[in-house]
Amino acid sequence: MQRDVWLAVFLHLSSRELCVCMRVCRTWSRWCCDRRLWTRIDLSRRAAVTPSMLSGIVRRQPASLDLSWTGISRKQLSWLISRLQGLRELVLSGCSWCAVSALGTASLASLRLLDLRWVPELRDAQLRELLPDARGPPEPRGRLPNLVELRLAGLEVTEVSLRLVARHAPQLASLDLSHCARLGDGALGALGGLRHCLAELNLAGCPRLTDQCLPALRRCPRLRRVDLRSCRLVSPEACARLCQNPPPAPPALGGVGGGAPRFRAPEEKLLLKDS
Repeated sequence: MQRDVWLAVFLHLSSRELCVCMRVCRTWSRWCCDRRLWTRIDLSRRAAVTPSMLSGIVRRQPASLDLSWTGISRKQLSWLISRLQGLRELVLSGCSWCAVSALGTASLASLRLLDLRWVPELRDAQLRELLPDARGPPEPRGRLPNLVELRLAGLEVTEVSLRLVARHAPQLASLDLSHCARLGDGALGALGGLRHCLAELNLAGCPRLTDQCLPALRRCPRLRRVDLRSCRLVSPEACARLCQNPPPAPPALGGVGGGAPRFRAPEEKLLLKDS
């Protein structure tokens, strides 16, 4: 059979099965490295990332790469990122801050998803190394101009970091801030620059949030999902009032409420809005 026929078969195989096929012969080994078969590579929870793994990743040029909870080093990640020009999704949750700091010197313009959940020792100062503030080199479009999803769950960041995120990721639509213990009611105000593009916001388990943060949700016209579960200072009654009151209509409609869809709560403190 011709190569295109075999590729159609290989598309149905898992990565483990593809590796077995690569041992059949040299031709299959070459065909099984086709980029169309490796759009996503998952090396999560590997104790060590070996040089052969790194070279294999570069050879396959994935669009999505999961390195979560691995022992990858800063030198390895820096070498790898510089050779993956088409990378769209990068998952580094649970990796060491030393390794993640390699992103500070890498080009991140092509990323659409970045996962930094539960990276130890990643606080405001460290995030400023990845996303320099106004004192850094000017970058009119930000370091993450095409990013649409950012996951920062479990980090000890404050509103200072959120202002940097709003500046460097102007297209952000989904933001995970769950279990960020230092975030307060000012978090939504710090994201003011994103209020016209933010569609999903996860604030579950943030212990400092109170009912005072809820009115700010009404100023985000595209917001469709807000998770406030396990926020002990946010009351179900305040969430119910938010669902009952219609959001303000766009200025084109004269600013009269009732034209935009309301939030609903299928679960306690989980707010959804129909598109």
